[in-house]
Amino acid sequence: MSNAATQPDAAVTRSGFVALAGRPNVGKSTLVNAIVGGKVAIVSDRPQTTRRAIRGVRTEQQWQIVLVDLPGVQRPRDMLTERMAGRVRLELEGSDAALLVLNGEQGVGAGDRYIAQALAEVDVPVTIAINKVDRLDRGATVAVLAAAAELDLDGEIFPISARTGKGVGELVEHLAELMPQGPFMFSAQAISDQPLSVLLAELVREAAIRRTFQELPHAVEAIVEEIERPRDGLVRVRALLWVETESQKGIVVGAGGRMIKAIGSAARKEIERELDCHVHLDLSVRVRRDWRGDEGLLDRLGIT
Repeated sequence: MSNAATQPDAAVTRSGFVALAGRPNVGKSTLVNAIVGGKVAIVSDRPQTTRRAIRGVRTEQQWQIVLVDLPGVQRPRDMLTERMAGRVRLELEGSDAALLVLNGEQGVGAGDRYIAQALAEVDVPVTIAINKVDRLDRGATVAVLAAAAELDLDGEIFPISARTGKGVGELVEHLAELMPQGPFMFSAQAISDQPLSVLLAELVREAAIRRTFQELPHAVEAIVEEIERPRDGLVRVRALLWVETESQKGIVVGAGGRMIKAIGSAARKEIERELDCHVHLDLSVRVRRDWRGDEGLLDRLGIT
């Protein structure tokens, strides 16, 4: 994917970064994917799915928005979540605008107020998006809009549904108006700055999270060790799933290897959809005790 800047001729352009903040599992990744029109962030109904700052790019003729899908804001519990919290702070400080995403179904809670207070201390305009309003009736929508207004952030409030696209267009137009004048930072065709190996590893992790349910979503990580193209139309991917204990490995492998086969099959289909070719996925599982506290491995995984 080329990141060479592409500009409309003799035109004034706007471009900048928008950091998405919010509690875990409010739909930030779904919203990023909806705005850029492609899958750049994995999605599940499990909190802490996003571990890195994932950048999605939306480009129109006169503007470019780089959306930074941040990990859900939470109190650090280990080296992994400490790094995630640090990444949130850094990305917010380096952004041109912030977008606070709320879960309309859950209303505004203490966690949302904590994040709003942190955003108020950052010198960037803050917009609020109330997600999942497609699941609310009119009365509930009005109530959550009023609660969002009480957060006392000066920016506008948009009721949206990242799943259906309702209200997303109006939100994007508003964010584009907040971007400073400047050249595009990515090519007009780019939708993400992620290396291919990271994107494919995230697709493998997504498949694992969705199939292990509540048992170990936070204890599993994926890494792509090798990508080969032996011939046109075929890509071979060698990937690893890290877990922390032998019992977790047993869950991922499953009786007779059925779980790892199901994970591999689902991941392969997503990778084929992404690469638009046949894929051979070699997937294995390894135990790395306390990997979430291993700074060397976190460095290797790109969780900085």
